[in-house]
Amino acid sequence: MDVSSIRQDFPTIRNGKGVYLDSACQSLKPDCVIAKVVEYYEEYPACGGRSVHSMGTRVSMEVDETREKLAAFFGCDDPSEFVFTKNTTEGMNTIARGFGLKKDDVIVTLDVEHNSNHVEWLAMESDVGIKRRYCKTSIDGEFDIEEFKKVIGHDVKLVSMGQTSNVTGCTIPVKEITEIAHDMGVAVAIDGAQSSPHMSVDLKDLDVDFFCASLHKMLAPTGVGFMYGKEERLKELRPLIYGGGIVGLTTYDSVKISPAPEKFEAGLENYSGIIGASAALDYLSKVGMDNITEHEHHLQRLIQKDVEDIKGLHIIGPDDPDKRGGVFSFNVDGLNSHDIAMMMDNMGGIMIRSGMHCAHPFLVSRDIDGTARASVYLYNDDKDIERFTDALRKIVDTFAK
Repeated sequence: MDVSSIRQDFPTIRNGKGVYLDSACQSLKPDCVIAKVVEYYEEYPACGGRSVHSMGTRVSMEVDETREKLAAFFGCDDPSEFVFTKNTTEGMNTIARGFGLKKDDVIVTLDVEHNSNHVEWLAMESDVGIKRRYCKTSIDGEFDIEEFKKVIGHDVKLVSMGQTSNVTGCTIPVKEITEIAHDMGVAVAIDGAQSSPHMSVDLKDLDVDFFCASLHKMLAPTGVGFMYGKEERLKELRPLIYGGGIVGLTTYDSVKISPAPEKFEAGLENYSGIIGASAALDYLSKVGMDNITEHEHHLQRLIQKDVEDIKGLHIIGPDDPDKRGGVFSFNVDGLNSHDIAMMMDNMGGIMIRSGMHCAHPFLVSRDIDGTARASVYLYNDDKDIERFTDALRKIVDTFAK
C-alpha cells in the first residue's frame, strides 16, 4: 500500500493541516469524493426518483449506481437490500422501532455498545416494555462466546451488537454469533460503524439479518450511511419515517407503501452525499480493505512500541495491538482526557478525541470517566505516529503528576 501516494489525495494532509487521528469519528475526504460532490452541484443538482427531465434522470442513475456498488462492496447480489440513511444511528433506530417487538420480548446486546445501539433500546424498554440482556465482555472489552451462550435462548427475538468497539477496537466473531442465534430462530442486527471502514465485510458470508454503517467514516461525505437487510426481513420491517417517496398511491384514507429500498427512504435524500459515496467506495476498493487492515495493525504496533515505557499511561482495551483495530484509547495518571486532547492540538497540531465516546455504560462500569483516543486510517503514516507519541511523551513529562 503506497501510503505516501494516498496522502497526496487528501487536501487537509497535502496542505499541512496537522495530524488527524480522529477517523473513528469521521474520516477525511479525498479529492475524488470532493470532486464528485461538486460535479453533482454544478451539473445536475436535482431530485432523484421523481422528475423525468435529464437532470433528475441522471441523479436517479447515479444513486442506483452507488447502491449497486454498495452491494458489491459488501458481497451481496441484490442492491435493493441496501437502504440509504444519514448514519448508523438512523438505521439501528429503524430496526428497533420497525422489527415489531412487543412487551416482554427479549433482545441481547453487549455491555460495550455505542449509544447508537443502546439509547433506542432504553426507549423501547420504556415505551414498549421489551426486556434486555447484556452479554458481558472482559475488563478490557473482549468478547466471550461462552458468555453469549449463557444469555441467548429461544425466548430471544433479536441479537443487536456492534461488530467493532469504538473504545477498545475489539471485534466480535459475527459469523459464529449469527450461526448460534439462527439455530435458535433469533434474528441478528449488527452495528458496523467501526468495522466497515477498516476491514473486509462480506454480508452474505456473515449471514446477518441486518447491518448498518456510516459511510462518512469510509471517506464519503457527511450525513450518509446505509441499512442492509435481507429481502424477507425488509418486507416485514416497518419504516421509521413516512411521507413522499415511499408510497405507490395514497387516498384520503389509505396508503400503499412501496417495496424496499424506497420503503425506507422518505422525503428528499442527501443526493450529493450518496453520489459522493460512489467515489469513496471506488477508492477503498482500489486500495483494498485487507491492505487497510494490515496497515492499521502496523501503526498500532508502532504506537505500542513507542508508549510502553511512558509512566502512568493506561491502555483502555487489549494489550495486543492487533486486537485494537484502528483505535488506541488511553489515560494518563493525573491528566484529564480533554486536557490531553487540547494540549495535543495546541502544542503539536495533533487531533485526537477525548471523553466518553458515546459508550458511557461500558466506561462507567469500569470506573473510567473518559479516555483520550487516537484512531488511525489508511492515510496515516509512521511519521504521524512519531509526532503523536513524541507529543504525548512531552505532555506526560511536563504535566503529569
